[in-house]
Amino acid sequence: MAETFTIKMEKMVAGGDCLGRLPDGRAIFVPFVLPGETVRVNVVDEKKRYARGLPVEVIESASERIIPRCIHFTECGGCQYQHLDYAKQLALKVDLLRDQFQRIANIENPPLQPIVPSPTPWHYRNHVQFHLGQAGELGYIHTDGEHLLIIEECHLPQPEINALWPQLDLGPESGVYRLGIRQDSYDNLMLIMEGDDPKAPDFSEDIPVSAVYTPPDARLTVLAGEDHLVYTLHGRHFQVSARSFFQVNTAMAEKMIAFLLENLNLSPTTHTLELYAGVGLFSAFLAPKVNHLTAVESSGSACHDFAVNLDEFDNVDLYEAQAEEVLPTLDTPIDLLVMDPPRSGLAPAVHDALAKLQPAQIAYISCDPATLARDVKRILGNGYHLQSVTPFDLFPHTGHVETVVLMSRKDK
Repeated sequence: MAETFTIKMEKMVAGGDCLGRLPDGRAIFVPFVLPGETVRVNVVDEKKRYARGLPVEVIESASERIIPRCIHFTECGGCQYQHLDYAKQLALKVDLLRDQFQRIANIENPPLQPIVPSPTPWHYRNHVQFHLGQAGELGYIHTDGEHLLIIEECHLPQPEINALWPQLDLGPESGVYRLGIRQDSYDNLMLIMEGDDPKAPDFSEDIPVSAVYTPPDARLTVLAGEDHLVYTLHGRHFQVSARSFFQVNTAMAEKMIAFLLENLNLSPTTHTLELYAGVGLFSAFLAPKVNHLTAVESSGSACHDFAVNLDEFDNVDLYEAQAEEVLPTLDTPIDLLVMDPPRSGLAPAVHDALAKLQPAQIAYISCDPATLARDVKRILGNGYHLQSVTPFDLFPHTGHVETVVLMSRKDK
């Protein structure tokens, strides 16, 4: 039986939780509550120095608390901030980003720029993933991280995705355990079904969508329509295949592109390197403005899309490999490095190679402030100046924030 305590919550922390104190002085981290609130909390996970809890009842509410839009808020693990209005969410994300740079990177006054808000705080996601229940019901992972929450509504996907998913009935025998739905710039939809069986399931939905089946260790099977969608940003078209990563907030991806083009030193003599290049979202806008661009991407699917999306450029080289494999082989001076690594950040071998390569300017794009601050600290220690830290709210109502950090070599 979980212990229950009445706790006065103290402050928000990274990831969406609020910190309070147990009677023995240990920190307890609780989601869906706000600083200043008095909350009855069930302890669900105890460690030697801290604990995690779930709110049972908010006894005294903070004045900032609002009624969340979604009926699943506090049960669904997707949103953390629906109980705050959007302006307060933005201010909170800036404060938490500053805190990460102060505590992890040891930068007392990071050059934080105003956060760039999402033009549409609701219905912004062009890609969502559902897990399937035993009878084929669609759901998200429960707040407890263990159970499936069968859902009735979600206010984050774009409208066409939201119109489609309630119509789907994959049934209990499909063998599909996860279902992705993507919507492109022309309102075309794609179902991305994942299962362990190499053989694709029968697919007979009478809906005008593309559909693919993608087992983990076998070839993708196209069940209906195309194997890719097309996104258009700043007038450029991008092919994105089912297995390729793409930014989930198209409007905010456009804002990040515009920011980079306005703030990077680009000229006909610039030698540019992009790591974790994906389908070429940033490379396609950098290539026409620089002398030469070298791109590195480990995903075969993304490399295929990159080659299609940047086919017109003769000044671009693409390596299908891990960043740490390619970096030591580069012997041309790099004027600009752009990198958008996974949430885990840069591997130690990448740091070692960059310390030797010493690009003149670095643009580091990250969705995880903690690993970003850790990596920035190490990069600055290798002779760099921190120019700016600009947050972009790609993920409204969640504890996540995208950040673009610009750094320059001190001798430049």
